Amino acid sequence: MSNKIKIGISIGDVNGIGLEVILKTLSETKIFDYCTPIVYGHTKVASYHRKALGISDFAFNVINSPDAANPKKANLINCWEEDVKIELGVSNEIGGKYALLSLEKATEDLVNGHIDALVTAPINKHNIQSDTFKFPGHTEYLQEKSKSNDVLMFLLSDDIRVGVVTGHIPVGDVPKSITKEKIVKKLQLMNESLKKDFWIEKPKIAVLGLNPHAGDNGLLGKEEETIISPAIQEAFDKGIICFGPFPADGFFGKGSYKQFDAVLAMYHDQGLVPFKTIAFGSGVNYSAGLSFVRTSPDHGTGYDIAGKNIADPSSFIEAIFTAIHIVKNRREQEDLLRNQLRSGGKLVETAFDLKDDAN
Repeated sequence: MSNKIKIGISIGDVNGIGLEVILKTLSETKIFDYCTPIVYGHTKVASYHRKALGISDFAFNVINSPDAANPKKANLINCWEEDVKIELGVSNEIGGKYALLSLEKATEDLVNGHIDALVTAPINKHNIQSDTFKFPGHTEYLQEKSKSNDVLMFLLSDDIRVGVVTGHIPVGDVPKSITKEKIVKKLQLMNESLKKDFWIEKPKIAVLGLNPHAGDNGLLGKEEETIISPAIQEAFDKGIICFGPFPADGFFGKGSYKQFDAVLAMYHDQGLVPFKTIAFGSGVNYSAGLSFVRTSPDHGTGYDIAGKNIADPSSFIEAIFTAIHIVKNRREQEDLLRNQLRSGGKLVETAFDLKDDAN
C-alpha cells in the first residue's frame, strides 16, 4: 500500500461540473484498487455538490497532508477556511478564486513530491486570472511551476493522439508563432513522451501543414516549404520518425491518422476539432515535457449542465487512469535504468501492448 500511486485532484471552478465528475468517479470504489485519490478543495463545497446530485452514500476522508491519506478511501484536503457561496452555472470571481486556491495547493504538493500526479478539473480561463495567475490556462501555469523550457499540449485517446505547436493564442498570431525551431522542439517532446510515457519503441509521427492543402506547392502559402518541411527534415535527421506536411482535411477525412502513433498539428483548433470529433467524452489532455505528470479531461466547466446530474465522468476517469499508467511506466523505466547501471549490463528493450498503454 505504501507504494500505491497518489493522485492529486484539483476541483476546478466550484460553479461548474468539476466536482460532479469527481464525485461520480470516486463513488466507484474500484478506483481505490489502482490509486489513492486526494482531492484539494473543501468539505462544505464538496457536500453542497453531493447534496445537489442526490449522492447519499459517499463521504470524504478529511486529511491535513498527503502522508495521512487512506489508500482505501477518497481523501480530501481543505484548502481554505471560509464559507463559499456557490452559484451553479454562473461564471464569477468566486469560481476563479477557489479554483486557484485548489490548484495552488495541489501543485505545491506535486512539485514537492508529496503526490505522484495531478489531475485537474476544468477552470474558467477568464475568472481565474489574478495577481498570481496570469496564464492562458493550466498548461502554461504548470510549465512555470515545473521550470520546464517547453511543454506539449498532448491530447490522448485509444484511437488517436494529437499534439499542437501553438496552444492558447489567437488564430491571427499562429503564422508568426510557428518557427522551424519550435516545430522541431515539439516533435522532440512528442517523440520522447511516446517512448518514455507510453513505451512505444519507434514512434511514427505525422506532421500537418498550416495552410489549406498544405500550401498547394506554395500557391496557398509558403510556410510548408520554408518552415515546416525543413523542420521535419531536421527532426528526421535527429532520429525522429516523422512525415509530412499533410493537408489536415484529407488527413483526417481519409483516416490517415490511424497509420501513425501521434499527429502534430500547427494550432489549437486544427488538432483539437478532429480529436474531439473522434474521441469526445473519452479523451485526455496530457502536458508532456513537464518534470511531473499532469492530466485533465477533454471538456470545460460545463456551466450549462452544472448541478443537473447529467455530466459524464468518462473523460475524468480516463484522465486518472492515464496519469496512473504514465507514472507506472516512468517508474518501471527508472527501475530498468537503475538495474542496468548497477549490473553494468545492457538495458533490455521491452515492448508493451500499445492499446493497454495508450491511456
